[in-house]
Amino acid sequence: MQTIVPQETFLLDLLVTLSPSTSKTSLRAWIKEGRVTVDGAVAKRADMPLIQGQIVAVGAKAQYIAEKIRVIYEDPHLIAIEKPSGMLSVATAFEKGETAHALLKRHYHPRKVYVVHRLDQDTSGVMLFALSEAGYHGLKILFEKHEIERSYCAIVEGKLIPTSGTWQSYLYEDSLYFVHSTDDPEKGAIATTHYTVRHTSPRYTRLDVSLETGRKNQIRVHASSKGHSVVGDKKYGAATDPIHRLCLHAQLIAFKHPVSGKHMRFTSAPPGIFDRLVKP
Repeated sequence: MQTIVPQETFLLDLLVTLSPSTSKTSLRAWIKEGRVTVDGAVAKRADMPLIQGQIVAVGAKAQYIAEKIRVIYEDPHLIAIEKPSGMLSVATAFEKGETAHALLKRHYHPRKVYVVHRLDQDTSGVMLFALSEAGYHGLKILFEKHEIERSYCAIVEGKLIPTSGTWQSYLYEDSLYFVHSTDDPEKGAIATTHYTVRHTSPRYTRLDVSLETGRKNQIRVHASSKGHSVVGDKKYGAATDPIHRLCLHAQLIAFKHPVSGKHMRFTSAPPGIFDRLVKP
């Protein structure tokens, strides 16, 4: 369902007009579930003001795998999911808990599900898996060539100056699986992180972060090395943990489909509690 806003109004009022047989409670649930977009962006508030000419769309009810993983998009070659915080992407030698990969494998059995990248266990947001060999090899090439756009929302400690910039260093992992930042190219692999400040509060700063490279723990290590650890990141020096999770969310992945060639863009709205941390 899609419509063009005919005049100034509020989102909930427009939805009532579009779907008069649906209760306001259900309409608010649509918004909370991320089903409602305004000009392509996920709406977050029922009282959002609208102006004439904006496009409001209501998507289908979200689909879940094992009632834990939201499916953002699926075709014969790939699937985009929303991984929750606390869930492993794939099993490791030391961590064998429930993983996104394992849930997908059970769901699609006997089809194969291919791992093409990872998110840290405590990072939430958009993640890709391949469902065919063509999709797998094509996505791997895109990642290797850094031809996939990735954006994260991060809440970090303190206030950043300047309000935009680039962090670049060489990262290496020690025998205890701790990643270090160094200026010595002989010790590690180059990592480049771009950031823009979006909101600040007395204690925290909200950043939009984009990656040129995808090194392990890259955002967390770069932020920590600059004295602004990601909130909740005890491993890399955070002093605070107000919501009992790592405040890092993969909010966007965009790329050219490895088989069809179409431009793909998948988004996941950061948790609402992130916004509350940076209210003035």
